Amino acid sequence: MAPLTIGFLMDPLETVRVDHDSTFALMLEAQKRGHQVRYFEQGWLRFNGTCAEARMRHVTVRRDLGRHFDVHDDAPHPVSSLDVLFMRKDPPVDAEFLHATQLVELSGTRQPPVFINEPSGIRDANEKLFALRYPDLMPDTRVTGELPVLLDFIAKNPAGTILKPVDGFAGKGILFLSSTDRNARSAVDLLTRGGREAVVAQAYIPESRQGDKRILLVDGDPVGGVLRVPSEDDHRGNMAAGGVARKAVLTPRDLEICARLKPELVRRGLRLVGIDVLGGYLTEVNVTSPTGLVEANHLDNVCVEATVLDVAERLVAERAAG
Repeated sequence: MAPLTIGFLMDPLETVRVDHDSTFALMLEAQKRGHQVRYFEQGWLRFNGTCAEARMRHVTVRRDLGRHFDVHDDAPHPVSSLDVLFMRKDPPVDAEFLHATQLVELSGTRQPPVFINEPSGIRDANEKLFALRYPDLMPDTRVTGELPVLLDFIAKNPAGTILKPVDGFAGKGILFLSSTDRNARSAVDLLTRGGREAVVAQAYIPESRQGDKRILLVDGDPVGGVLRVPSEDDHRGNMAAGGVARKAVLTPRDLEICARLKPELVRRGLRLVGIDVLGGYLTEVNVTSPTGLVEANHLDNVCVEATVLDVAERLVAERAAG
């Protein structure tokens, strides 16, 4: 294949962890294949009167912390000048991010790039709420800001209840409450801002002490996974919250969950997704910038980013063929 121009809408390249960051692994793989790598930040995106453009940096990247990239060019380019655009801005998915997903679609008279993931799919698939389309795959769940409903739900779960913000990420704001916790009313009031904001409440799954599985899906198929084990003094397995990565063995139930999700993920153009599974239950569908690629590569002896780039190249080729 002829070299492509591949863009990454992401957080500042200066701040990435070169030994951990999934976006950086994707950039390295694109460069390895001879493609030109450009990156830009959300604040560099704009509408120029006819189409979306961004100040883009053409970079060379290397896994060498402190000198992990060189800039060859720094200039505005239409988003449509890219063959592929990876939407890899980390959460939160706030109003500015949603605006960015709308701007990048504005290509004027030119063809838009191949998106991974499709902006419309990202907008529709809230990472906490999308899984609610499959209630039979999930633990018992409520989404509401009503204090009486939440307190009643907490009281009816003898093993405990997990509360988390609808737009939370990286384990932030997640609380475990027992059915007899005297802090329950105060915690619910705090998380819902006095009942003004909905939260996700899920029945606690005791198997979570053994870890939750982050399963990476490419075109809906599982290609790697990580078991994220919480520390002794925390209930959260997120690696950003101190969880430790261990090898994940996918069970028939895990594969069933993946198969159920695949048609909808493919239909929405959600090519790279990380789902979270706890004790055989689906808890989240992460589409914004799912992590775990580097850990899955190491633990499963795979190369997830190569599979992703294969898909990107195939989509470009299919488009060119008409």
